[in-house]
Formats: sequence, structure tokens, C-alpha cells
Amino acid sequence: MNLVRSELLKIRSTSIWWILALIYLPLWGITLFFNYIQSDALVNGDLGEVPADQADTFDALKDPDALAANLFTNGQFFGLMMVMLLGIIVVTSEFFHQTVTTTFLTVPHRSAVMLAKLVAAAGLGVVFWLVTTAANLLSGAAVLGAIGVDARYTGAVWEAVGLNGLAYLLWAILGVGLGVLIRSQIGATVTGILLYLGGSIGAVILISTLAGRFGDWINNLQLLVPSLASSLMVSGTDDLPGNPPQWAGAAVLIGYALVAGVVGTLLVRKRDIS
Repeated sequence: MNLVRSELLKIRSTSIWWILALIYLPLWGITLFFNYIQSDALVNGDLGEVPADQADTFDALKDPDALAANLFTNGQFFGLMMVMLLGIIVVTSEFFHQTVTTTFLTVPHRSAVMLAKLVAAAGLGVVFWLVTTAANLLSGAAVLGAIGVDARYTGAVWEAVGLNGLAYLLWAILGVGLGVLIRSQIGATVTGILLYLGGSIGAVILISTLAGRFGDWINNLQLLVPSLASSLMVSGTDDLPGNPPQWAGAAVLIGYALVAGVVGTLLVRKRDIS
């Protein structure tokens, strides 16, 4: 526990955590605005003529549980990117501030240090989720009331909220893994942002193009993209046509996080630190 407290103190002693929070706040607000517009359009039928082959998808999306799950997990896309960056900083700040040698001289068991970093990053991810969830529950209920839908607190909705928390925890661990692979703070941060945003957008375009040509089964490939697997976890329903179930997204993301944690620990144990 002392090692975990030490890692948390290192983060609290820098300004990066509140800088990320300030960056995230307007992104959360913009996402909430667009979710309000989308939810209102789904409920009031303002989407125009829906193609026959997509009618089932739109029916699933406008289900009250799906609407509530979407609003109560608002801001997930950018929030996960922020906790990934926090995970990166947990590792790379040691190299940036040249404190890593002191850390490993003080605690020669590198696996213990790495475990403390993983636990600290995961804890930060959970705190980030708790704060955003509290804001989402208030704002989401207000949006549902504005569009004429009773706020939903069913098992499916709470499942989506809980899986969202798991996603925040796992993405923080993924950030630690990336920070170990690329020890430069700037290099790891830029690479993480490019992979997250570019990979997500590129995968959506590629998968939708292939699905239109080869069939809806191609949509199952979204599980291979961590950010898309995370989005699937908070859909609030397992009945989205052409999409794998929520648990599948969670299972794949857990796999990525386990690989990141194990590989990161092995690299820290083997690499020279200077």
C-alpha cells in the first residue's frame, strides 16, 4: 500500500491531472449536447425515413434502457482517452523527471513497483469514472425528462454503468503498458492519442465499408479495436442487430489489459534503467 500511495503522490504533485480534467470538461459537455440531440431525434422520430434494413437497429437504440445507458455513460470516448493518458504519465513521468533510478534503488523489486503503478493507475481510472458517472446521472436524468422519457434505473442500465467503470479501469492499465513501451512522455502521449483517435475512426470506416460489402457479420471485428469494444460494453442492450454482446467487448478489453500489464512488468524487469 505504501508503494501505491507513493505513486498517487507523484501524480498529485504534478499539474497534469487537473490539466487533463480541464481538457475533458468541455469535451464532456459537447458530447452531452450531441447525445441530447440524438436522443431527442430517436424518441420524436426526427431522423427522416429509416432504411428498412436499419429499422431494427434504430428500434433498439430508442429503447428507454438504451437511451438511459447512453446518457449515464456520456463522455466515455474521450474519458477513456484521458485515463489512458493518466496511465501513460504514471510511468513516463519517472523518466521525464529522472526519478526512475531513485525509485528502483529505493525499491529494488521492480515487479512490486510495476504492480503499484498498475494499481495506482487503475484507482485513478475508477475515480475518474465515479466523478463522470455522478455528473452523468444528474445530466442524463435531466435530458430524459426534457425529451419526455422517464429516467430508467433498470438492471440493464446499471450493468452498462458498471461495465463503463470496468472500461475506465482497464484503459488506465493499457496506458501504463504503452508508457512502458515508449518511455518518452511526449512520444507516448502523442502515440497514444493518434492510436486511440485514428485507430477508432479508421476502424469504424473500414468495418462499415466491409460490412456493406460482405455482410453484417463483419461488425464482429469491432471487438478487435479496444475503443470500439469499450463502446459496445455500454450499449445498454445485447439486442443491437449485427453487433456482438456486451460481455464480449468486456472480455476482449480484459484480455488487452492483462497483456499490457504482463508485458509491461516483464519489460521493466529486463530493461536497463539509467
